[in-house]
Parts: sequence; structure tokens; C-alpha cells
Amino acid sequence: MESKNFLQACGCIALHASLLSTFSPLGAGAAKQTSALVTPAPAPAGVSIVGVEWIRIAGPSGSSMLGAVARPHGAGPFPAVLILHGTHGFAQQYVRLAKEFANHGVLAVAACWFSGGSGAGSRFITRIECPDAPPLSMASSPTAQMAIAALVAGVRQLPGTDSRRLALFGHSRGAGAALNYILRRGDVSALVIDSAGYPDDVISKASQVTVPVLIFHGTLDRPADGGSEMTSVQRARSFEAALRREQRTVEAQYYDAGHSGIFTSSFQFTDAVRRAASFLRTHLPDSGSLQHHPPSGRRSPNQTPQPTAGRFDV
Repeated sequence: MESKNFLQACGCIALHASLLSTFSPLGAGAAKQTSALVTPAPAPAGVSIVGVEWIRIAGPSGSSMLGAVARPHGAGPFPAVLILHGTHGFAQQYVRLAKEFANHGVLAVAACWFSGGSGAGSRFITRIECPDAPPLSMASSPTAQMAIAALVAGVRQLPGTDSRRLALFGHSRGAGAALNYILRRGDVSALVIDSAGYPDDVISKASQVTVPVLIFHGTLDRPADGGSEMTSVQRARSFEAALRREQRTVEAQYYDAGHSGIFTSSFQFTDAVRRAASFLRTHLPDSGSLQHHPPSGRRSPNQTPQPTAGRFDV
């Protein structure tokens, strides 16, 4: 059983992790001690995805966040990636995404960072209910950022994880939450963002990004499939260009697809993970455990952005 494997690996009933979370004036504005309790959990009802371990990580205000852990073959320690879902909610597709990362030598945790879900993108996923997670909130909110801080602390404590080599991967709202986390804390090593929203205030903070960034975006992104005005491809290119002007490390891949292309195209799903694994191999320190995997392709060329105006909570 997956939960038994987790218990045998960690040799305990629960893991305690703590970190000091300092939020910028955009959030809570105060330093808070965030502790994470990690325990094994049974697979959710109706979910029969093999090859993962299920866990729960304690979140803010007594919440509990469900997570699926996919481990590479071997003893580790492995680089790790925390996967954050979009507004449509936690889903089986994110668990499969974690398994694909594990196939590329990355320990991956797909986590439910808020309960429920909604939006046009819901039709592209098979939701996994996690009612004990924090409520849906703005990606930049203290609640969202404390939830991610707890998840980061928990993932770092998992057996087989190299805590120095942790990246965030987010889709849509999850990408916005990950980007906000980078801007406020910056205590992870890399960022992969898929179909993110890029308001003007985020683009203007490109100089504050302190880690390598990989951008995935669809050229056909639109509200009909889960996007918004802030997720237009022009805004993604504006953010990429802003990072390049600030001489930040950035790579980008644009697909001829919509907002949810990673879930509707098997090619994009596979290609994105392959490129992300190559990106992590290049930019995470001491990434020897990934060296046997071939590079995933060329960087996308820099493109001239066309800035637009508007407001959206990424």
C-alpha cells in the first residue's frame, strides 16, 4: 500500500517541519512561524492511480491539504517539484503530471492547495475533492501564501527529497500563486509557470524575481477555455521580455493551444514535462541525479511584447 511505503520510508507517524514565512506588504506584512504536519493518507474515494503515495499536510487555520507523491526509481536524494493546480481545482491530471515528472528523475508532489473549483477549465479535468483544504482565495492572499509555505515545508521533509533542490510548478491560478510566492519569499530554486496571468503590477516586479523561470503559454489562450484578459499570450510575452530586460534567467515555450492545452494535448503534456525536467537539470544546483536524461529542446527566442492593460488576480 502506498501509505505503508510512506510510513516505512519516514519511520514515523508524522513529520514536523517549520519555516519562517515573511510576507511582503502585499500580503500579511508580518513575519509568521508556519509549521507543517505531514501524515500518510489513504487514496481519495474513486481515485485508483497507481504508483503514488498519498499524504496530508497541515495548512493554515486548521486546514488539511491532500497531496500525491510520485517518486523516481532509486534511493535519491532527488530534486523535487511542488505542483499547484488552477482555479478548476485539484484533479487526477495533476497526479499524472507528478508521475510524469518522476519518470524524468524528479520527486513530484501534486497538492490540493484550496478546496473546490470552478470555471470554464473544469471540463478538461477530473476533479479530486479535498474539502479540508483552505478555501479558494486570491493567489496573492495571506491564506494562499501560507498554504504554499506549509506545502513547501512539508515537501522538503519528505524522505528522498534533496531540500536544496525544490522548484514550483503552477498552472493558471496555481502559477500566479507560485509567482507571488517567489516575489515574497524566493526560498525555492526554480519556477515553472503554465498559463499564468500577468497583471501590470506583476510584470513591473520582474526585477524582484530571484530564481530561473520557465514559461509555458498557449498562443490561443482565451476565457472560453479557462483563461482571462490577464492570461493573453501578449501578456506572457511582456513578462518574459521584462525578465530579459532585467537580465534574469528565463526560458519560454509557446504552444499553438489554449489555456488548458497541457490537459487537452498529449503532445503538449509530454513535451512540457520533458522541457521542465531539462530546465531543472540545468538550473537546480548539484543536479547529478538528472544527468542521464537527454535535453528536451531549444530555448524559445525572445519576442517583442505588446503590453496591454487590465486587472486580474493571478
